[in-house]
Amino acid sequence: MTVTNAPERTESSGPDASGASVAGAGPGGAGRFAALAQRHGALVALVVLSLVASFSFDSFATGGNLENMAVSSAFLAIVALGMTFVIVSGGIDLSVGSVFALGGVLAAWGSRHGTLVALLLPLLVCGAIGLVNGVLIARVRLAPFIVTLASMLGARGIMLNITDEGADTFLVPEDAFLADLGRGSLLGVGVPVWITVALFALGGVLLRRTLFGQHVYAVGGSGADGYTASLMGVSVVRTKVGVYVLSGLLAGLAGALNAAWLTSGVTILGQGMELEAISAVVIGGTLLTGGMGFVSGSLVGVLLLKVIQNVINQIGSLDSAYQQVVSGAFLIVVVVAQAGLRVPRRVRATRERARRPNPGPG
Repeated sequence: MTVTNAPERTESSGPDASGASVAGAGPGGAGRFAALAQRHGALVALVVLSLVASFSFDSFATGGNLENMAVSSAFLAIVALGMTFVIVSGGIDLSVGSVFALGGVLAAWGSRHGTLVALLLPLLVCGAIGLVNGVLIARVRLAPFIVTLASMLGARGIMLNITDEGADTFLVPEDAFLADLGRGSLLGVGVPVWITVALFALGGVLLRRTLFGQHVYAVGGSGADGYTASLMGVSVVRTKVGVYVLSGLLAGLAGALNAAWLTSGVTILGQGMELEAISAVVIGGTLLTGGMGFVSGSLVGVLLLKVIQNVINQIGSLDSAYQQVVSGAFLIVVVVAQAGLRVPRRVRATRERARRPNPGPG
């Protein structure tokens, strides 16, 4: 009689994979520690650094400084929210910095025609850029790095064409509702902060509690071609297009809110923002290879980067360029830690089987 071994079960990439897949690998205590470190390591670093800064600098924990950090973090956080979906799906979006700047210029230009135009115009244009990215990546199967790099240059070129190579700066009228949206406050907290909190709450539900979110995890966990996800009935093309459209929409919205906050469309903004967003997402615990991540971690990653920047500014004797050095070094540490914590389950299972004594023929 022939005995056939059951096929080995592959690691889950669904919504629960961010915790259970790590915890289930290896010994119980070590697995639980790896899961906690993966999910909450950035939060611990944020709390510790904030406490140290509060005791070291008198002006750090003041209401004005905390409010400025919260509002300035809001725009990067919205961009990082869209980037989270893209990276979890196994992609990358290098265009968000230029799309952010383009969204701000379009919002400031449209504000002369009313708030509705100022908000809808950047959303339509930036969403269309995300749609082009998604179609070229998912349908034509071009590399995300090349496609989004091209759209980064294209969006920046469109913005420079609108502003006559940056010579024209469009202003948002002080009495416009758009300006109130960017500079107003509710219960002592800036409106952009409330908008960011609401978007992250919706994003968390979308990623963790909806069918679309499950498809995003499945596509990200099944490799570049998404073949495994397609075998499960997931529409890989539709999912990839969806995440890039979402990234473009959120980048455009962040740019519009930033223009409302500054009451002008500044053309030099957004340079390097794509790298900041990627850093925040990865520092927050999302795997750069896709298939695992959570939006709350990305928010913590943004706050951690902003606290580092603020601490360097508080020191005073250090140049602001050191913030990039510290952020880059921190990112390397996080990626190395992720590689150590995320040992594939099948490798550990193989090691465990190798340690078991062979019972021999019965």
